[in-house]
Amino acid sequence: MITRRETVILEIKRSDTAETMLDTTSLETNLETMIKTIDLGKTVHTSEGQLTILKGINLEIKKSESVAIVGASGSGKTTLLSLLAGLDTPTRGDIFLGPNELTALDEEHRARVRGEMVGFVFQSFQLLGSLTAIENVMLPAELKGDAQAQEKARELLERVGLGHRFNHYPRQLSGGEQQRVAIARAFASSVDVLFADEPTGNLDTVTGAHIIDLIFELNEEFGTTLVLVTHDSRLADRCNRTIILESGELVGEAGQ
Repeated sequence: MITRRETVILEIKRSDTAETMLDTTSLETNLETMIKTIDLGKTVHTSEGQLTILKGINLEIKKSESVAIVGASGSGKTTLLSLLAGLDTPTRGDIFLGPNELTALDEEHRARVRGEMVGFVFQSFQLLGSLTAIENVMLPAELKGDAQAQEKARELLERVGLGHRFNHYPRQLSGGEQQRVAIARAFASSVDVLFADEPTGNLDTVTGAHIIDLIFELNEEFGTTLVLVTHDSRLADRCNRTIILESGELVGEAGQ
């Protein structure tokens, strides 16, 4: 009999039609570059006409670097994050993620790149309510065929202080606990890049501080490239660099 977890995995795999090899364009720059954009722009059509969200973004992020994207609401931060992760497509410009030119790929192949290279931590946690904590953490690694998925999930949940919550469902966990599960899930499949969108936005100050420590502790251990959108100055201050957006333009940058 097929279990509930196996049903979820099968449904996800059926939606992933990218079974062919990736047709990628190599990033002919420094081998230490993980993310690069060239003249990146995003325009959308509204009832009032065209709205330019991003314009002329030129950006380079190195492997294992941590970068915060900050700016006022509406400055284009989340849109930029979505483009870098291959969740959205630009109106103009080029995006490279590792050796892959995302802007040269169709959605099928972008999904394949995301599955292989990218992990996410969201403000709203995005856990699957029908799966337990350990099943949520195991899922990305299982989808990649990792025979050690359960062992890694157990180790990571122990690391984030949830060894006693393996079999609890998201509805049985506090907000901080759900975010810790989401962090464990993001690192479980050994991704190259972790994108985080306001990971402390729904948490109180004390819990948010603990989540910040966890993200940077695991990020340093795994050597992951970290790109995050945040209004939390504590998060931005922990990053190697901070990129400032204003009305869709990169207007400043600061580094440690």
